[in-house]
Formats: sequence, structure tokens, C-alpha cells
Amino acid sequence: MCEGNSKQSDKAGTLISANPMTEPAFGIRLHEKHVGILALEVYTPSTFIKQSKLEKHCGVESGKYTKGLGQEGLAFCGDAEDVNSLSLTVVHSLLEKYEIDPTTVGRVEVGTETLVDKSKSTKTVLMDLFPGNTDIEGATVVNACYGGTAALLNAFSWVESDGWDGRYAIVVAADIATYAPGPARPTSGAGAVALLVGRDAPLSFNPRERATHSANTWDFFKPDPTVEYPEVDGALSQSCYYAALENVYNRLADKINKVSKEGVKEFDAESPDYWVFHAPYNKLVQKSYGRLFLMDARRNVYDSEGEEEKKDATDLHGSLTDWLAKPSKETYGDKSLESTLKRLSARAFEERLSDANMASKLVGNTYTASVFLGLASLIDRVGGKGQLTPGKTLGIFSYGSGSLATMYRLHV
Repeated sequence: MCEGNSKQSDKAGTLISANPMTEPAFGIRLHEKHVGILALEVYTPSTFIKQSKLEKHCGVESGKYTKGLGQEGLAFCGDAEDVNSLSLTVVHSLLEKYEIDPTTVGRVEVGTETLVDKSKSTKTVLMDLFPGNTDIEGATVVNACYGGTAALLNAFSWVESDGWDGRYAIVVAADIATYAPGPARPTSGAGAVALLVGRDAPLSFNPRERATHSANTWDFFKPDPTVEYPEVDGALSQSCYYAALENVYNRLADKINKVSKEGVKEFDAESPDYWVFHAPYNKLVQKSYGRLFLMDARRNVYDSEGEEEKKDATDLHGSLTDWLAKPSKETYGDKSLESTLKRLSARAFEERLSDANMASKLVGNTYTASVFLGLASLIDRVGGKGQLTPGKTLGIFSYGSGSLATMYRLHV
């Protein structure tokens, strides 16, 4: 769905002077390698149910899942599939479609929270697809819905490093999201995405343009390995999602603004041409994107620490003054604020996020694969129209309960 050069560049990165005591390691080289995503492949189970039918089956009012959550369908696995088979299928498809010689792959990294075995990883199962090639680095990464992003960042770092041997990296994000009967069940789903990572990529990554949030929270966890359902606090999970989003957004904005040329507009919610969010359900993504408009308004009034009020500052949007000084936690359940932010962000959401959300609306929550399913949806719907042209930027937000989150930019 996203194809780059078939051959990897053998050019060494240009060295620049740097003080190792003050400069981060990734600042030592110019970013002329264009490390990023060369191709990606998606697999979802063929078994599927419409959310409208699930509403009837669960005995809830019509529209509770379709309008309340913004979901249209839900993909699920039968007893013939598990996370290993999902991963095998999507990687096999990637190798076959792009005619990739298994010996040209030097790293395979998997992100999943659906564990078939507490010790033997899905990465080792995938080695059956690489006959004659045992020299493949990587492992399985586990942290709720964030594991795939950790795997991708690892792959980016490997390909960018001096230790890279010229071969491809493959990142796999696969999960089966299943909930006990109750309000969380319609946010189930299943799917897998495989990404081919290398240099000279059509979607490139600058390691300076990322921000991460880590915290110890108990919003979602699986303490009993004999039970497939998680323990989840829905309200707390949403609050943790919001808090992580706001932290990484403000940090990324600060980083980008510090290196922006004079006269360039400060980074805000409408700076990326498109956004992709981790999508447990569509309405959460809509609400979350709206909160970026609140963050922009606050940044316009207060300094980067959110404490000192700027001189002659005004409410950026003209209708958020009542909430600017309130601590974020006090605004998470404010319906009046939600309504205001939805109105302010509606046009930008439709232009920048609706295409990325389409796939998850149809198949549900795919945990680690969710953000990459959104990326594939965006490429298919926008790229298919020839609108992902050089110079465009994509804002990516990945979240995993527990909690870990990262926001970064990709460049076309």
C-alpha cells in the first residue's frame, strides 16, 4: 500500500561535528538517509459483524454502538485463527506482494499483547517464513496497545545506526481485542499490519520529531493469564489517554517550534496535513483531536510550562476562555467543553483525520495494530487520490494503557 525504492541505499550518512556530552546520539548524523516505511500490508479476519446487529444481540438501544461509539463493524477470529496465524498471514503477504527475498531481511520485530505463550514469542514463529536465514535480529515487544510503536521505533533506530547491514527490517503489529459481555464488548476487534522499514523511504521519520509519555497507571491490565478478558476501567482509561495525548502534543510542539525558521507558523493541530490516532473507537478519536484545539488555545495564553500568562495574550478560538485556566483533569468529563471543541475542530477533523479512521470504524479496535491500520487507511483513501504528495506531513499518535504514548511526524 506504500511502496518505496526496491534497493536500499549504500551511502553512509554525512558526519557532522557534535559534542557527545551535550548532543543526543541521533544528532550526530544529518538525516539524509530517509529512514522510514517502504511498504505495509494489512490482514483482518473474514468473520465480521455489523455493530447495528450487535446492538440488537446485546439488547441495547439502537445507535448506542453506531452513534455513541461511532463504530460500524467488528472483525473477530474463529477457533482456526490466533495472533500467530494473523502475523504469519500478513508477513507472508508482504513478502509475496513486494517480492522480497527472505535473505534480505535482517530484523523482525513484533508488537502484540495477545500472548499465545508466556515465553515463546510470535517473532520466533515468524522465522518459518525465512528459510535459510537465521541471522535476523528483533523480538516481541509487550505493552498493551503500544508494543507495535516500540517495535517500529526500534526498527527505525537500527536502520539509521552504524550497525545497519543494508537489509530490511519488518515490523509486525497484531492483536485480537476481546472483552467480556458488557459496555466494552463493542470495542473489540482483530487484525494485523506488517511494515517494511528501510532507507530512501516514501514515508520518512526524523527522530528529533517525536515525544513520549510514560506513567504507571492501572487503567487496563490482564493479571490472570487463564482469562482472555482484561480488567479495564473505562473512565480512567479515557482520562489516561487524554493526559498522554496532551503531554506528548505539547512536548512535540515545543521541539518543533524551537528549530523552526523565523516567520514559520508555530506548530498546532492543523500543522500536519493529516493525523493518525490510536483508535479504540471513533468517538474517542474525535474528542481527542478536539482537545488539541484546547491545548493550542492554552499555549497561546500561557508559556510552555503552562504557568506564566503571556502579555497581551487572547483566547485563540474566542470561546474557550472559561476552560483555559482549569487543570486538564477537571475538564475531561465536561460535556459543554466537548461540544465546543467538537464544533471548533469539526472541519479540520474531516479534512485531516476522517480517512485514517475509516478502517477502524469497520473492523474495530486492533490494539497494537490500530495506529498502523489507520495509516494504511489514510494511504489507501488519500494516497489513492494522488493527494499524498512530497512535502506533506503526517502526525501520528500512539497510546498503550499502563501507560506509554508517543507522538511523531512522518514526511512524504
